[in-house]
Amino acid sequence: MPRFASLVTVLALLACAAGAALVAYGRWTRPIAAAGAALEAGDVQGALTPYAESARRFRALPLSQRLLDRDFSLVAHNQLAALYELRRWDDVIERAVDAPPASGPHFWAGCALFRKGAEQKTREAQLEWVTRAQDEFKLALVAAPNDWDAKYNFELTSRLAAALRPSADTKGTQQKNAPSTLIQLLRPELQQQHQERAVKKVG
Repeated sequence: MPRFASLVTVLALLACAAGAALVAYGRWTRPIAAAGAALEAGDVQGALTPYAESARRFRALPLSQRLLDRDFSLVAHNQLAALYELRRWDDVIERAVDAPPASGPHFWAGCALFRKGAEQKTREAQLEWVTRAQDEFKLALVAAPNDWDAKYNFELTSRLAAALRPSADTKGTQQKNAPSTLIQLLRPELQQQHQERAVKKVG
């Protein structure tokens, strides 16, 4: 009888501990749920505040980044995606620096760098930003070799960088006949079969 009573006590303690853990997890992830609800309602701007709060919690307690790695990556990914949706390119680039690998930081940084390149007025400036985007997409492929979007974007930025880079023997002709903006370089790509991919992930 004492052994049975001890077993019941142990099971009761485990049940209490599990319940307390669930309550703590619910409180911890409350900002994630709030951000998700905002996104469902189409309020991308409204999702940023709870995502930022959740990110602060993870940064304040590094152990939580390991214990709740999936939630940590989800927060980082969705925060980067929301910032990109709002066209906050500089914020995307900055936040991607210390984002977890599973959140696709190099991919999002590449997309933001590409967009920054599209805003430049000179070919030299466009080439600089596109080359940086190309480097980020290459790193994205190293992290996820089977990511089709990263593959496509890497190939696209590689071709754009080559088109923007003047060659020694045709420099004058190239400067005269080359498209004047990065968007003009994109138009032939957008007419191909990968149109939706290019618009969604790069354009």
